[in-house]
This record gives sequence, C-alpha cells and structure tokens, in this order.
Amino acid sequence: MGGRTVDCWVCTVVSVVLLLLLSSSSLVYGGDIVHQDDVAPKRPGCDNNFVLVKVATWINGVEEMEFVGVGARFGQTLESKEKRANQTKLALADPADCCSKPKNKLTGEVILVYRGNCSFTTKANVAEAAGASAILIINNQTELFKMVCEANETDVQIGIPAVMLPIDAGQSLEANIRNKSHVSVQLYSPQRTVVDVAEVFLWLMAVGTILCASYWSAWTAREAAIELDKLLKDGSDEYLDSPDGSPRGVVDISTTSAILFVLVASCFLIMLYKLMSFWFIEVLVVLFCIGGVEGLQTCLVALLSCFRWFEHAAQAYVKVPFIGAVSHLTLFVAPFCVAFAVLWAVYRRVSFAWIGQDILGITLIITVLQIIRVPNLKVGTVLLGCAFLYDIFWVFVSKWWFHESVMIVVARGDRSGEDGIPMLLKIPRLFDPWGGYSIIGFGDIILPGLLVAFSLRYDWLSNKKLKEGYFLWAMIAYGLGLLITYVALNLMDGHGQPALLYIVPFTLGTFITLGKKRGDLKNLWTRGEPERPCPHIQLQQTHDE
Repeated sequence: MGGRTVDCWVCTVVSVVLLLLLSSSSLVYGGDIVHQDDVAPKRPGCDNNFVLVKVATWINGVEEMEFVGVGARFGQTLESKEKRANQTKLALADPADCCSKPKNKLTGEVILVYRGNCSFTTKANVAEAAGASAILIINNQTELFKMVCEANETDVQIGIPAVMLPIDAGQSLEANIRNKSHVSVQLYSPQRTVVDVAEVFLWLMAVGTILCASYWSAWTAREAAIELDKLLKDGSDEYLDSPDGSPRGVVDISTTSAILFVLVASCFLIMLYKLMSFWFIEVLVVLFCIGGVEGLQTCLVALLSCFRWFEHAAQAYVKVPFIGAVSHLTLFVAPFCVAFAVLWAVYRRVSFAWIGQDILGITLIITVLQIIRVPNLKVGTVLLGCAFLYDIFWVFVSKWWFHESVMIVVARGDRSGEDGIPMLLKIPRLFDPWGGYSIIGFGDIILPGLLVAFSLRYDWLSNKKLKEGYFLWAMIAYGLGLLITYVALNLMDGHGQPALLYIVPFTLGTFITLGKKRGDLKNLWTRGEPERPCPHIQLQQTHDE
C-alpha cells in the first residue's frame, strides 16, 4: 500500500460528505408501492387491497403512453396478467363528475370522470348503472389517492373496477378524446416478484464493500505497527503524526463525537427536508462528486501501487501548492477520476448512470472506512446505538410531527424533480413489472462497517485465527441483518425500512456476546487491542512466517 497519502483537507472533505450521506440516506426501500390504510378499516364490499394499476393507452389504434393508477378499496379486482386484460374504448363522463346519470349512452366503455362533488362509491355506482365496464377517476393533484368507502356505508356492492389516476394523466387522456381521437385503454395490476435479482446483487455489493474495506484497514494498521516497531528499535520517540496517537491520515472517533455526529446529522436532515429542491440536489451532486473523486483516486492509487510497474511512481513525490506532497501516481490518476465524476454528473439521468454512481459510492465508502476508525467497542456501541435510534426516529416517529417520513422523503428526493439524492447505492429492478430501483444508503454500510473493520484489526493484533476471532462472525451478523432488512422490506410491500433497525442488533449483539463469552470484553470495550506490551512486533512475526 505504499504511496498512499491522505492530507488533512482530504479528511475534511470526506468527513463532510460522510455527514451528508449519514443524515439523509440511512434506509432501504424498494419502490413506490401503495400500502394498506388502517385508518379506513375493511368491511364487506370494501375490502380490496390497494394495488398499483397499469393503464396502457392506444390512440387511433397506436399504442402510446402507459400511466400508473391505484385501485380502490371497493369494486371488482383487476387481472394481473397483461394478456388477459381487455382493450376497451374510453369515454368521457357527462357530467364530468359522474355524480348523476350520464347523458351519453354507454355500452361497456371505460368512463373517465373527475374527482369531487360526491363520494367515490357514488360515482362507481352511477357508472356501473349506466353500462360502464370500469371507471377511471382523475385526481385533483399529481399524487395518487387511496379511494375508500364512506364511514356510513355498510353494504357496498360495486361490480366494476375503480382506478384513481393523477391529474396530468387524466387530462392527457381527456385532451385526446376531445380531439376526436379513438382512445382505448387496458387495465391490469401485475404482481411484484417476491425476490428481485437487484436485491441479491445489492446485498453482495454491501457485504463485499465492507469486506474489502476491512482487510484494507487491517493491512494499513499492520503497516503502521511495523513502522512503529522500526522506530522503537531505532530509539526514536517521534513516531506519532497526530496528538491522539493515531496514524497519519486516520481519525479515531470519540464517544462525544459519536453522539454529536448523530445530533448534527439530524439537524442536517431537517435542513435537507425543508430546503429540498432542484438546486439543493445539485449542491449534493457536487459534494458527492468531490468525495467520489477522492475515493476513486485513493482506491486506484492503492491498487496500482501493488504492481511493480507503478512502484516508482507511487514512491516519487512532488510538492503541490496548498496540498503538499503528492505522488506522481496520484497526479497520473487524478484527471481520470475527475473526468469520471464529471461525466457521471452530466449524464446521471440516463438509464445506465447507476453504474457510475455505484463505482463512486463504493470507492468513497472504502476510503471513509480507512480514514475514520472506531478505537474500541465502547465508541462503536455508542455510535451504532445513536444511529439505531436516529434511523428509527426519522423513518417512523417523524411521521407524527411532519405527517410523512422525513427520511424517506429526503432519500427519494421528493419535491426536487430528481430521482433521489446521490448518496446511495442502487440497482434497477430488472424483473419487476413496476421497474424502479433497489437502494441502500451509505450509512447502512459505513456505520456497521466501522465496527466490522475494528473487529478484523483486533483479530490481527491478537493473532486470532478466522474462526476464533470476531471478524468472521461480525461479517456473518451484518449479512444476516441486511438480509432480514430485505425480508421485512418485501413483507411490507416495499415500504421504507430503517436498515440499522435490523443490522445494529445483529452486529453489535454478536460482538458483545462473543466478547463476554471469551473473556475479551474488557479489552474490547476500553483498549480496543489485546494486552501486550508490543503487539506490533508479534503481528509482524506472525504475518512474515
């Protein structure tokens, strides 16, 4: 790993980006699925599940736009297979609200009506009595609205499907009909796959990122220990580059900073929620690119330094104003990293841009896990404990004050005109009929990753074998916790889930339980390393054998 340098300004930049991602994207969610509404209980005739509905349209026999609506709690359920759904002519209601018998004669058409002036069930009953085969109700806003029965309705018998459309979709269909075009629609509600391959690959990406970052962190700790050993043998007392004893370019988190970090992250999350807009997302994109450039550059330099062809370039330095000593290899890869980030930022809205975002994100996460470290189990417990409460509060409890989940709104980028903030890994759901992305916030990888990386450093200092150490079990615990998160996500029909709600108990609980059982808990909790006078000497001997 020779040739890798991390200057103070780099640590600052990455720490700022880390603050952004921890405060705004620590959750997993799987798309825009309509959920159950416990406020309006089910009863006979009004007990349908809320489902998304595809509304395929044909204009004069040519297939055009496909809109998405939501099925009502009442009425006939729709076909789930496209090939079984009928293509039916669309007609406008007259009057437009369909609160009274339509003036135009219907013979099985789908009727398009506007919301308002009477209940949804009244509109559906009038449309069915007039001969409509289904009713499309245009909402008065772009969001979808879950249509339920009135509180005093006890016997609801509606035999046609009822679907709510957003106002822009409804107005588009109305405009085509008024232009004397022949408009027909096909209504069906495909079921989402139980497990999408995107979730499998996202799980592998998260676990693989922590695995790579942990081994790199332990490797650099070993190098630092060997260097310290050499300096001690030479009788030098100037072997520390920082006041707290941390190696150069490494920041150890304290208990106080762990608590303050989560509190500041909460304040920043509120700011994101209140100021969310197109320009604010652009600012986040710039900050993400800055961190991504540093992450990609650091990883590439470390990787290329392993090859002898680049060894000289990695060890030769040049002094750069305002930055300091920079290796020739760093100067060589820096333009590529900047160009990569700029190209992603410019073309981030294209279908394959997620690849570039994931590359920048993974390298940034790995770099952050080299710079920021947990010195002992006590700090790790405080940090993950606070993050655990932070995740639960801003995903679930925040609904009581803000009437919506602050974390989910920020992660999706609602009211910004974008497809969410960039501080997350995502993969398109290729086999999902509704499309969308499976995503995971950086915080769900970095925070538990700090503890997992600490476990491997401890194992190496203790010369523990894989099965006898803590790293293997910490990795298994993280993988299981993330797996349970996806299970909960699918059971909740894609509703946003705080991943740390499941990951923290698994990883932290496993670590503490094993530490207590093996008698290492005291050292893990306070020292963060085994009780030996010169652990670095034994470490070097073990790995040189």
